[in-house]
Amino acid sequence: MSLTILERQLFSIGGNGVTALHLLTALGFLGVFWGISWILQRLMGRHIVSRFGIPPGAAYALKRILHYTLVFLGFVVALQTLGLNLTSLAVVLGFLSVGIGFGLQNITSNFISGIIILFERPVSVGDFVSIGDQSGTVLSINMRSTVIQTRDRVRLIVPNSRFVSEPVVNWTHGDTLVRLHAPVGVAYGSEPELVVQALLEAARSHPDVQADPAPEVRFMSFGDSALQFSLLAWTSRPDRQYLIGSQLNFLIYQKFREHNIKIPFPQRDIHLQMSPGVDVLSRLRTNEKMFPRG
Repeated sequence: MSLTILERQLFSIGGNGVTALHLLTALGFLGVFWGISWILQRLMGRHIVSRFGIPPGAAYALKRILHYTLVFLGFVVALQTLGLNLTSLAVVLGFLSVGIGFGLQNITSNFISGIIILFERPVSVGDFVSIGDQSGTVLSINMRSTVIQTRDRVRLIVPNSRFVSEPVVNWTHGDTLVRLHAPVGVAYGSEPELVVQALLEAARSHPDVQADPAPEVRFMSFGDSALQFSLLAWTSRPDRQYLIGSQLNFLIYQKFREHNIKIPFPQRDIHLQMSPGVDVLSRLRTNEKMFPRG
Protein backbone atom coordinates (compact mmCIF):
# COMPACT_ATOMS: atom_id res chain seq x y z
CA MET A 1 0.00 0.00 0.00
CA SER A 2 1.54 3.27 -1.07
CA LEU A 3 1.93 6.10 1.43
CA THR A 4 -0.21 9.17 1.03
CA ILE A 5 1.37 12.57 0.62
CA LEU A 6 0.58 13.54 4.23
CA GLU A 7 2.13 10.36 5.61
CA ARG A 8 5.31 10.56 3.53
CA GLN A 9 8.39 11.32 5.63
CA LEU A 10 9.92 14.72 4.96
CA PHE A 11 12.86 14.66 7.36
CA SER A 12 13.82 13.18 10.73
CA ILE A 13 14.51 14.74 14.12
CA GLY A 14 16.33 12.72 16.75
CA GLY A 15 15.69 9.51 14.84
CA ASN A 16 11.97 10.23 14.53
CA GLY A 17 10.50 10.69 11.10
CA VAL A 18 8.51 13.88 10.53
CA THR A 19 5.71 13.88 7.99
CA ALA A 20 3.53 16.63 6.59
CA LEU A 21 0.76 15.40 8.89
CA HIS A 22 3.04 15.93 11.88
CA LEU A 23 3.78 19.49 10.72
CA LEU A 24 0.11 20.28 10.25
CA THR A 25 -0.71 18.83 13.67
CA ALA A 26 2.04 20.92 15.29
CA LEU A 27 0.78 24.08 13.57
CA GLY A 28 -2.72 23.15 14.67
CA PHE A 29 -1.62 22.95 18.32
CA LEU A 30 0.08 26.34 18.01
CA GLY A 31 -3.10 27.78 16.51
CA VAL A 32 -5.25 26.27 19.27
CA PHE A 33 -3.08 27.70 22.05
CA TRP A 34 -2.97 31.05 20.26
CA GLY A 35 -6.78 31.01 19.98
CA ILE A 36 -7.17 30.11 23.65
CA SER A 37 -4.88 33.02 24.51
CA TRP A 38 -6.97 35.41 22.41
CA ILE A 39 -10.25 34.22 23.99
CA LEU A 40 -8.92 34.43 27.55
CA GLN A 41 -7.55 37.92 26.95
CA ARG A 42 -10.95 39.05 25.65
CA LEU A 43 -12.72 37.52 28.64
CA MET A 44 -10.24 39.11 31.01
CA GLY A 45 -10.74 42.51 29.41
CA ARG A 46 -14.54 42.31 29.48
CA HIS A 47 -15.26 40.67 32.84
CA ILE A 48 -12.34 40.14 35.21
CA VAL A 49 -10.73 43.57 34.83
CA SER A 50 -13.98 45.52 35.22
CA ARG A 51 -15.26 43.32 38.05
CA PHE A 52 -12.14 43.55 40.22
CA GLY A 53 -11.19 47.10 39.22
CA ILE A 54 -7.72 46.19 37.94
CA PRO A 55 -5.84 49.26 36.61
CA PRO A 56 -5.34 49.32 32.81
CA GLY A 57 -1.55 48.98 33.07
CA ALA A 58 -1.77 45.93 35.34
CA ALA A 59 -4.48 44.38 33.15
CA TYR A 60 -2.29 44.80 30.06
CA ALA A 61 0.67 43.18 31.87
CA LEU A 62 -1.47 40.21 32.95
CA LYS A 63 -2.78 39.69 29.43
CA ARG A 64 0.69 39.80 27.88
CA ILE A 65 2.08 37.35 30.46
CA LEU A 66 -0.87 35.02 29.84
CA HIS A 67 -0.27 35.25 26.09
CA TYR A 68 3.46 34.49 26.35
CA THR A 69 2.80 31.53 28.69
CA LEU A 70 0.19 29.90 26.45
CA VAL A 71 2.24 30.43 23.30
CA PHE A 72 5.26 28.84 25.00
CA LEU A 73 3.15 25.85 26.07
CA GLY A 74 1.82 25.53 22.53
CA PHE A 75 5.38 25.64 21.22
CA VAL A 76 6.43 22.83 23.60
CA VAL A 77 3.42 20.68 22.64
CA ALA A 78 4.12 21.28 18.95
CA LEU A 79 7.73 20.16 19.35
CA GLN A 80 6.65 17.01 21.16
CA THR A 81 4.24 16.32 18.30
CA LEU A 82 7.21 16.40 15.95
CA GLY A 83 8.97 13.81 18.12
CA LEU A 84 11.14 16.13 20.21
CA ASN A 85 11.19 15.25 23.90
CA LEU A 86 12.40 17.54 26.66
CA THR A 87 15.95 16.19 26.39
CA SER A 88 16.06 17.01 22.69
CA LEU A 89 14.55 20.40 23.46
CA ALA A 90 17.40 21.06 25.89
CA VAL A 91 19.84 20.26 23.10
CA VAL A 92 18.06 22.69 20.78
CA LEU A 93 18.15 25.38 23.46
CA GLY A 94 21.86 24.68 23.86
CA PHE A 95 22.41 25.40 20.18
CA LEU A 96 20.28 28.53 20.51
CA SER A 97 22.43 29.71 23.41
CA VAL A 98 25.47 29.49 21.14
CA GLY A 99 23.65 31.61 18.58
CA ILE A 100 22.73 34.08 21.30
CA GLY A 101 26.37 34.33 22.28
CA PHE A 102 27.34 35.19 18.70
CA GLY A 103 24.73 37.69 17.63
CA LEU A 104 21.43 37.64 19.50
CA GLN A 105 22.48 39.42 22.69
CA ASN A 106 20.40 42.51 21.97
CA ILE A 107 17.29 40.54 21.06
CA THR A 108 17.59 38.40 24.19
CA SER A 109 18.28 41.44 26.37
CA ASN A 110 15.24 43.25 25.02
CA PHE A 111 13.02 40.18 25.47
CA ILE A 112 14.11 39.62 29.08
CA SER A 113 13.77 43.36 29.75
CA GLY A 114 10.21 43.19 28.39
CA ILE A 115 9.40 40.38 30.84
CA ILE A 116 10.92 42.43 33.69
CA ILE A 117 8.82 45.45 32.70
CA LEU A 118 5.63 43.37 32.64
CA PHE A 119 6.30 41.80 36.06
CA GLU A 120 7.89 44.75 37.87
CA ARG A 121 5.74 47.36 36.07
CA PRO A 122 7.99 50.43 36.34
CA VAL A 123 6.28 51.45 33.10
CA SER A 124 2.71 50.53 32.15
CA VAL A 125 0.47 51.15 29.18
CA GLY A 126 -1.02 54.63 29.44
CA ASP A 127 1.88 56.08 31.48
CA PHE A 128 3.46 59.35 30.41
CA VAL A 129 7.24 58.85 30.43
CA SER A 130 10.43 60.64 29.46
CA ILE A 131 13.49 58.72 28.29
CA GLY A 132 16.46 60.67 27.01
CA ASP A 133 15.15 63.80 25.31
CA GLN A 134 11.87 62.14 24.25
CA SER A 135 8.54 62.17 26.11
CA GLY A 136 5.25 60.50 25.34
CA THR A 137 2.48 58.08 26.32
CA VAL A 138 3.16 54.33 26.40
CA LEU A 139 0.90 52.60 23.87
CA SER A 140 2.12 49.00 24.06
CA ILE A 141 4.86 46.83 25.58
CA ASN A 142 5.90 44.10 23.17
CA MET A 143 8.43 41.27 23.28
CA ARG A 144 11.30 43.36 21.92
CA SER A 145 10.29 47.00 22.15
CA THR A 146 7.89 49.50 23.70
CA VAL A 147 5.83 51.87 21.57
CA ILE A 148 5.55 55.49 22.77
CA GLN A 149 3.45 58.21 21.18
CA THR A 150 5.03 61.64 21.55
CA ARG A 151 3.20 64.97 21.86
CA ASP A 152 3.60 65.38 18.10
CA ARG A 153 1.69 62.06 17.67
CA VAL A 154 4.84 60.35 16.40
CA ARG A 155 5.25 56.65 17.25
CA LEU A 156 8.60 56.07 18.94
CA ILE A 157 9.89 52.47 19.04
CA VAL A 158 12.14 52.09 22.10
CA PRO A 159 14.07 48.86 22.85
CA ASN A 160 12.93 47.38 26.17
CA SER A 161 16.48 47.22 27.50
CA ARG A 162 16.62 51.04 27.67
CA PHE A 163 13.85 51.05 30.28
CA VAL A 164 15.91 48.72 32.48
CA SER A 165 19.41 50.13 31.98
CA GLU A 166 18.74 53.89 31.63
CA PRO A 167 17.08 56.48 33.89
CA VAL A 168 13.40 56.83 32.99
CA VAL A 169 11.06 59.54 34.26
CA ASN A 170 7.58 58.12 34.74
CA TRP A 171 5.35 61.15 35.33
CA THR A 172 2.31 59.03 36.21
CA HIS A 173 3.87 56.25 38.30
CA GLY A 174 1.88 56.07 41.53
CA ASP A 175 0.94 59.76 41.55
CA THR A 176 0.04 61.95 38.58
CA LEU A 177 0.57 65.28 40.35
CA VAL A 178 3.46 67.40 39.02
CA ARG A 179 4.48 70.93 39.95
CA LEU A 180 4.81 73.69 37.39
CA HIS A 181 7.28 76.58 37.72
CA ALA A 182 6.47 79.94 36.15
CA PRO A 183 9.32 82.44 36.84
CA VAL A 184 8.64 86.14 36.21
CA GLY A 185 10.36 89.46 36.93
CA VAL A 186 8.64 92.74 37.85
CA ALA A 187 9.94 96.29 37.91
CA TYR A 188 11.54 97.73 41.02
CA GLY A 189 8.98 99.81 42.90
CA SER A 190 6.21 97.20 42.43
CA GLU A 191 4.35 96.12 45.56
CA PRO A 192 5.35 92.49 46.32
CA GLU A 193 1.98 91.75 47.94
CA LEU A 194 0.16 92.92 44.81
CA VAL A 195 2.44 90.77 42.64
CA VAL A 196 1.69 87.71 44.78
CA GLN A 197 -2.05 88.43 44.52
CA ALA A 198 -1.92 88.72 40.73
CA LEU A 199 0.09 85.49 40.33
CA LEU A 200 -2.28 83.53 42.57
CA GLU A 201 -5.29 84.88 40.67
CA ALA A 202 -3.73 83.69 37.41
CA ALA A 203 -3.10 80.20 38.81
CA ARG A 204 -6.56 79.80 40.35
CA SER A 205 -8.29 80.84 37.14
CA HIS A 206 -6.78 77.93 35.17
CA PRO A 207 -9.02 74.81 35.16
CA ASP A 208 -6.10 72.32 35.18
CA VAL A 209 -4.38 73.83 38.23
CA GLN A 210 -5.11 71.92 41.43
CA ALA A 211 -6.71 73.69 44.40
CA ASP A 212 -5.08 71.12 46.71
CA PRO A 213 -2.12 71.38 46.94
CA ALA A 214 -2.71 75.11 46.60
CA PRO A 215 -0.53 77.24 44.31
CA GLU A 216 2.08 79.40 45.97
CA VAL A 217 4.41 82.26 45.10
CA ARG A 218 8.05 82.63 46.11
CA PHE A 219 10.09 85.83 46.11
CA MET A 220 13.27 84.45 44.60
CA SER A 221 15.81 87.31 44.42
CA PHE A 222 16.65 90.93 43.67
CA GLY A 223 17.75 90.83 40.05
CA ASP A 224 19.79 93.37 38.10
CA SER A 225 16.70 94.91 36.52
CA ALA A 226 13.75 93.23 38.25
CA LEU A 227 12.36 91.61 41.36
CA GLN A 228 12.33 87.88 40.62
CA PHE A 229 9.24 85.82 41.59
CA SER A 230 8.24 82.23 40.85
CA LEU A 231 4.70 80.86 40.67
CA LEU A 232 4.43 77.22 41.76
CA ALA A 233 1.26 75.37 40.76
CA TRP A 234 0.24 71.70 40.75
CA THR A 235 -1.53 69.81 37.98
CA SER A 236 -2.68 66.23 37.49
CA ARG A 237 -2.10 66.44 33.72
CA PRO A 238 1.65 65.88 33.28
CA ASP A 239 1.15 65.21 29.58
CA ARG A 240 -0.10 68.82 29.19
CA GLN A 241 2.40 70.52 31.51
CA TYR A 242 4.07 72.59 28.80
CA LEU A 243 0.74 73.72 27.36
CA ILE A 244 -0.51 74.61 30.85
CA GLY A 245 2.71 76.54 31.50
CA SER A 246 2.17 78.56 28.32
CA GLN A 247 -1.44 79.28 29.26
CA LEU A 248 -0.34 80.38 32.73
CA ASN A 249 2.05 82.88 31.17
CA PHE A 250 -0.85 84.38 29.18
CA LEU A 251 -2.93 84.64 32.35
CA ILE A 252 -0.04 86.20 34.30
CA TYR A 253 0.45 88.85 31.63
CA GLN A 254 -3.29 89.62 31.67
CA LYS A 255 -3.38 89.93 35.47
CA PHE A 256 -0.30 92.17 35.48
CA ARG A 257 -2.01 94.51 33.03
CA GLU A 258 -5.14 94.59 35.21
CA HIS A 259 -3.09 95.46 38.32
CA ASN A 260 -0.74 97.82 36.43
CA ILE A 261 2.34 95.77 37.27
CA LYS A 262 5.25 96.48 34.95
CA ILE A 263 7.59 93.88 33.51
CA PRO A 264 10.89 95.74 33.01
CA PHE A 265 13.33 95.66 30.14
CA PRO A 266 16.93 94.83 30.98
CA GLN A 267 18.79 98.04 31.87
CA ARG A 268 22.51 98.79 31.98
CA ASP A 269 24.27 102.00 33.06
CA ILE A 270 27.40 102.66 30.99
CA HIS A 271 30.01 105.12 32.30
CA LEU A 272 32.70 106.31 29.85
CA GLN A 273 35.95 107.63 31.29
CA MET A 274 38.30 109.49 28.93
CA SER A 275 41.99 108.71 29.16
CA PRO A 276 44.42 111.72 29.51
CA GLY A 277 45.80 111.37 25.96
CA VAL A 278 42.33 111.37 24.42
CA ASP A 279 41.34 114.39 26.57
CA VAL A 280 44.37 116.46 25.37
CA LEU A 281 43.73 115.55 21.73
CA SER A 282 40.08 116.58 22.12
CA ARG A 283 41.13 120.00 23.51
CA LEU A 284 43.60 120.60 20.67
CA ARG A 285 40.92 119.90 18.10
CA THR A 286 38.54 122.26 19.88
CA ASN A 287 41.19 125.06 19.93
CA GLU A 288 41.94 124.49 16.25
CA LYS A 289 38.28 124.99 15.40
CA MET A 290 38.07 128.17 17.47
CA PHE A 291 41.37 129.66 16.21
CA PRO A 292 42.00 128.42 12.66
CA ARG A 293 45.47 128.86 11.22
CA GLY A 294 46.21 131.47 8.52
